[in-house]
Amino acid sequence: MHLFGACILSFCFMMVNATVSKSFRDCGQFFYMQTAPSGIGGTSLKRICQKYADKLRYATLYDSSLRLPLYSAYIFKKSDGKRRADTPWMYEPQVEEAECLFGFQTVLEDYIDAVEYRRVALNPDQHQSDPDDKSSTYTLTNVVPLITDFLETSWNPYLDTIRRRLNNFCHGKSYIVTGITVSGATVRRDNRDRLSIPKHIWMGYCCPQFDRNSPYEVRFMFPSYGGYALNGQADNNVVEVPVKKLETFLRSQSGADDDMTIFYKDCVSENSIRKKR
Repeated sequence: MHLFGACILSFCFMMVNATVSKSFRDCGQFFYMQTAPSGIGGTSLKRICQKYADKLRYATLYDSSLRLPLYSAYIFKKSDGKRRADTPWMYEPQVEEAECLFGFQTVLEDYIDAVEYRRVALNPDQHQSDPDDKSSTYTLTNVVPLITDFLETSWNPYLDTIRRRLNNFCHGKSYIVTGITVSGATVRRDNRDRLSIPKHIWMGYCCPQFDRNSPYEVRFMFPSYGGYALNGQADNNVVEVPVKKLETFLRSQSGADDDMTIFYKDCVSENSIRKKR
């Protein structure tokens, strides 16, 4: 058995049975036109098809060197926004090397000294309705640390705004990608860098089939729109922008290529396609 300096073996978690591979071939249905975002880089990327209760639920691009998901992609389900309070946190054993559990994932104990941060799911249970879909979001490969004040005053209200907008005005599937940019900052535990802190968090949605009679102040935010915010104590309001502007912003950050894109062909409106026929 390895000592803690090399591995962590003593924590009790539920395991999820996901598919970890070099592609998202098995879970392309969670991306618009089955096309994953392009141009998002990392040093040790793992593509995870998140599975819970023997069903695929969403997809995650995970950087095991940072112990941090770079994004999760999911299909929004109309919901009342209520959160589950009875789901234990889970980890993904296939992310780890066989002899070294938790070497490439954060664990709950990594948050003990991170007093100003909270665990936040990139695919939030507030955007799901089925109980199992909600439960599937409580895996550590879907979680990033956000500053508590920012979460409560900016990000959670934004998630609820998106929930209500898509509930009311999206008539078909809503494809969402929520991701982060990397800051390089970490929280240490036992003299090791264990918890990587995101610099920004961002979200983009694509709803090809939407209500063309929606009010103007909402209609221009379809078929796609996005937002980003600084994970900080100040200047942390969510900035809502068209997806193209979101991509431009992300390209200015480290870890994104100059040709970085979130949605295939920027999310084409089915309304426009039908109108041309």
